[in-house]
Amino acid sequence: MSIAVKFQNFCSSILIPQNKINSISYRYKRITKQLNKSYWDTESETSHSLYVGSFGRDTDIHTSDIDILFQLPFSVYERINRHAGNGQSALLSEVRDALKNTYSTTHMSGDGQVIKVNFDDGINFEIVPCFVNKDDSYTYPDTNGGGSWKTTNPKPEISQLKATNDQCNGNLKRLCRMTRVWKDAWDVPMGGLLVDTLAYQFIKQWTHKGESFLYYDFMTRDFFEYLKNQDKDKAYWLALGSGQYVYKKGDFQYKALRCYNIACEAVTLESNGKSNSADVKWREIYGTKF
Repeated sequence: MSIAVKFQNFCSSILIPQNKINSISYRYKRITKQLNKSYWDTESETSHSLYVGSFGRDTDIHTSDIDILFQLPFSVYERINRHAGNGQSALLSEVRDALKNTYSTTHMSGDGQVIKVNFDDGINFEIVPCFVNKDDSYTYPDTNGGGSWKTTNPKPEISQLKATNDQCNGNLKRLCRMTRVWKDAWDVPMGGLLVDTLAYQFIKQWTHKGESFLYYDFMTRDFFEYLKNQDKDKAYWLALGSGQYVYKKGDFQYKALRCYNIACEAVTLESNGKSNSADVKWREIYGTKF
C-alpha cells in the first residue's frame, strides 16, 4: 500500500462519523430554538448561536465537548450587571433553567463558564451564554472568584483556519486532526487551540503545503521538528486569526522530539521499500488508529 493511500485511509478513519454529525446538528438546533424562545421571542433553530472550539473550527476528532456560544440580548447583561453578588453565577443558573424545558436536569450541570448538557451516547455540549461586542468579539460570564466578565473572539480563528486550509489543499485541517490523534496516543499536554495555532504557523511556511497525501510522511516528520524546536520557556502563543493568548498546559517538546526521531525512521524505511516496518513506526506515533 502506498504512503498516500495509507495516510488517506488514516485521515478518513478519524473523521467524526456522519450519524454523529447529524445527532449534533439535531441537538444544536433544539438547544438554540429553546434559548431563542426564552430570550428573543423567536423559534429559530440557528439565530444567535455559533459552534466554536475544535468542532467549530472543523478540526475535532471527538464528540466529547461540542462548544456553543449563544448570544443574549444586551438588556440581559445590563440586568445581570446590577445583580447583587455573583451575577455571573445567576446568569448561568437562569440559562440552565431555560433549557430545562427541553432537557432533563439529570443531563445538565454548571461549570464556571458553561452549562453542560451530557448525553448517554457520549455527545456532550458546553453552552456559553454571551453578549456580542462592537468588534464582533464576545463577552461571557466566569463564575469563579466571585464572578467576572471575560472576552473571546472565535470568528476570526474559524475564518482564518478555513481560508488557510483552502489555500493548502485541505492539508491544514487534516494535520490538526492527525495531531489530535498523536496527542491522545501520547498524552501530550496541548489544548485544541494551541494544536491548531501551531499547525497553522507551521503549514504557512512548509514547502509542500499544497501537495497531496503522498507528502504526509514528510508532513508528519517536519511538523514534529517544528514542535520540538518551540521555545520551552515560552508560556503562550498568539492564536491564529484572533491573536488572543493561548497558554501552554505543559511541555510538549520532548514528546515531539521522540516522535520526530520515530518519523525519521519511518520515512527511511518507506524509502527503502520496507513498508510494513514503516507501518510499525507510524503506529508508534499515532496508535492503533493508523
